[in-house]
Amino acid sequence: QVQLAESGGGAVQAGDSLRLSCVASAGIFSRYAMGWFRQAPGMEREFVATISWSGAHTSYTDSVKGRFTISRDNAKNTVYLQMNSLEPEDTAVYYCAADHLGLESDDPDQYDSWGQGTQVTVSS
Repeated sequence: QVQLAESGGGAVQAGDSLRLSCVASAGIFSRYAMGWFRQAPGMEREFVATISWSGAHTSYTDSVKGRFTISRDNAKNTVYLQMNSLEPEDTAVYYCAADHLGLESDDPDQYDSWGQGTQVTVSS
């Protein structure tokens, strides 16, 4: 299975920006769809964004549309989540995930591999 590692989280103020990165293990060239999910304390894991293997198609949960952008660099085996205009409600552990079927699903059960997560904390 592909191994994933997130980075880029931190503590910021409302209105600030962060860029999360997720690096997959080297030597994998499969056409995975990639997703970002988040989980706040006491909450279920929530879909944030997904991107097709080529990067041509993206989708977002309504609460982040216009603020977050998902992208990928397949030459670097990396997917990114640019987060602008952060709000306290964005506070969560953010996880990246890989789906070898490339379905670009919002269902976490569809994904095969997960990173360990990176904490994002937004203060008001």
